[in-house]
Amino acid sequence: MSALRLAMIGFGTVGQGFAQILADRGVELQTRYGLEVRIVAVADLQRGSVHDPAGLDPRRLLEAVKGGGSLDATTAPERGWDALETIARADADVVAELAFTDLTSGEPALTHVRAALERGLHVITTNKGPVALAWTELDRIAAQHGVRLEAEGTVMSGTPALHLGTELLAGAGVQRIEGILNGTTNYMLGRMEAGASFESALAEAQAEGYAEADPSGDVEGIDAAGKVVILANRVMGAQLRMSDVKREGITRLTPDDLAAARADGERLKLIGRIERDGSTVRASVAPRRIREDHPLAGVSGAMNAVAYTTELLGEVTLTGPGAGRLATGYALTLDLLAIHRSRGGRS
Repeated sequence: MSALRLAMIGFGTVGQGFAQILADRGVELQTRYGLEVRIVAVADLQRGSVHDPAGLDPRRLLEAVKGGGSLDATTAPERGWDALETIARADADVVAELAFTDLTSGEPALTHVRAALERGLHVITTNKGPVALAWTELDRIAAQHGVRLEAEGTVMSGTPALHLGTELLAGAGVQRIEGILNGTTNYMLGRMEAGASFESALAEAQAEGYAEADPSGDVEGIDAAGKVVILANRVMGAQLRMSDVKREGITRLTPDDLAAARADGERLKLIGRIERDGSTVRASVAPRRIREDHPLAGVSGAMNAVAYTTELLGEVTLTGPGAGRLATGYALTLDLLAIHRSRGGRS
């Protein structure tokens, strides 16, 4: 089995975390699973771009960008390509799309993913935008060109929520999916449960690096809604759009609301919910009271969790990190292993 040649679009926190995994565990991946990954190109808007068909050492790439450095410090026969030129010209089998995106237009990541699939390249991505907004189209393009689009990191980082639903629970009859899908708001609700105001909890989340300077995507439930759409469409075969998700964030909650829930033996959590009713799939994101013995009730801090309700197994719950440099980098490793297996590689 020949090496999987990889072009990386974006080399920020996630890309560097993935490069670190390849540097530390590349030999293990090859020895145990027969998966050899060769980075042949990296294109980053701020850090520059390089291409070498013979392969780029992940440790050297990491050293080049250390402390705000540039990929210009890396020896390579070609450099200076932008993202689309890299996708068009790189000697690659797989594109890792790790550039910035949003849940309004999905750009520029959507254009990158579409271009890679149309060239006949597999795509792995942690970007929610393209998968939430255009999964049906992108999946069709991938099928037309005989390649795969893998996106484990779009829901719960490296915690395999998607692989659990689409592969391990395939045939189990998934009827409902409920999840704590945003670590920032889960952390904030925990602090508010302890008596902090919304404003104080948000400031703490920002200080800890959980919340952005503009936290609206988290606290208004937009981030969780994107993940709900991805789960509904990937696991349940729905064709939902962002506008189909009934959405309410946590901005109206007060410490008194959380205290009242505890007094009743319940916890307040921001829950993403997907339910099948015959041929109809409905989705929502909203603060909900859940019993203290519910599997999601004890999920604390910035952790994420998803609970699948199935016909054959009952409830199956998965808990794990929903963000992080190495955790999200690991999602890309999972996706590459899936592509490797589809090409006849060993599990």
